[in-house]
Amino acid sequence: MRDRELYRKILGIEAPWEITEVDLMADEGQIHVHLENGERRLPCPVCGASCPRHDTRPRWWRHLDTCQFQTLLVADVPRVRCDEHGVRQVKVPWAEPGSSFTALFEALVIDWLQEASIAATERLLGLSWKSIDTILRRAVKRGLARREAHLPKRLGVDETSFQKRHEYVTVVVDQDRGTVVHVADGRGREALGGFLEGFSEEERTAVESISMDMWEAYISAVKAHIPAAEEKIVFDKFHVAQHMSQAVDKVRRQEAKTLLASGDERLKGTKYLWLRAPAKLYDSQKAALQALKASSLKTARAWAIKEMASGLWGYRRRGWARKGWMRWYAWAIRSRLEPMKRVARMIKGHLGGIVNAVVLGVTNAMSEGINSKIQRIKFNARGFRNRVRYREAILFHLGGLSLYPEGAT
Repeated sequence: MRDRELYRKILGIEAPWEITEVDLMADEGQIHVHLENGERRLPCPVCGASCPRHDTRPRWWRHLDTCQFQTLLVADVPRVRCDEHGVRQVKVPWAEPGSSFTALFEALVIDWLQEASIAATERLLGLSWKSIDTILRRAVKRGLARREAHLPKRLGVDETSFQKRHEYVTVVVDQDRGTVVHVADGRGREALGGFLEGFSEEERTAVESISMDMWEAYISAVKAHIPAAEEKIVFDKFHVAQHMSQAVDKVRRQEAKTLLASGDERLKGTKYLWLRAPAKLYDSQKAALQALKASSLKTARAWAIKEMASGLWGYRRRGWARKGWMRWYAWAIRSRLEPMKRVARMIKGHLGGIVNAVVLGVTNAMSEGINSKIQRIKFNARGFRNRVRYREAILFHLGGLSLYPEGAT
């Protein structure tokens, strides 16, 4: 009697359910808690109408361990015959329909998955990979069903690799909440456009900024779905700086090859002197860079052009920002350094989004940070075999979803 009363309180069992027996199976390391519902009429799980009992089906659920013993709930679950919905199995208060685990046990697995890999959770809880994957997928489905659909006012868009061979998914981030709101296959126009077109024109008009890199598919998707898109598209400072650094490195490699042919090794081993921020260099590296900057090297000129651009992000007025970037463009295009000229043309073609970034003070740092977390998720999972599970893993960890089953909180 005492053990039945104990488990009744622990599980929160109320009439018409009752605990009929508690079996300690020490040799098997298990405790079986038997439950029963003796009512002749029960509510239909679909419409709630009182229906006659039809038959029962044996079921079991894994629950939280009791001390060192694995605990299982065992019951013959009634089915009812509803005039409208036919024969249906009634709901049980300790688990969600279709689950082989109690709500509290699913919550425990969710907590473990948020702190450890699937492999570690599998090993420590004694579960199969399939069981853990099922719980994760149910949690994401539950969270998405609970999440209110809304279009954030400040969006970040980035692509992240799914597998090798240039396979990508598009990730849309709410920059105010720091959560992933959408994951789509590929990085084409439809990957972003399909998300945006799901909202009303009023919601799309209310968008204040969309930060991204200079990817034409994303740009065209935003222009097709966001009113006044030219004033809201923001090209991230990080990506602009990345293009600049790549251009400087191309100049360095071309010039180093020419100099080495004549026995001049000044540029040998200097790659990171030109690419790192001066504040991050050691004193000896700063001295070496200073000597190279004072030379007539083409690389020094390319570096100076890059550094001038890095100082153009402090403007607050649109007109002055545009003038500053156009002065930079004039210098870069006259530099006779083809890699710098290519970057200059690219920047002039996307100047509106760069000026928006300067004036609005918006960056894609949130998306970049989330991208790093996604790569860590992928590493911990040792990769994903398909995009569906990759998407679910991203939303599980970074979607800000309400994941727990009913009754587990």
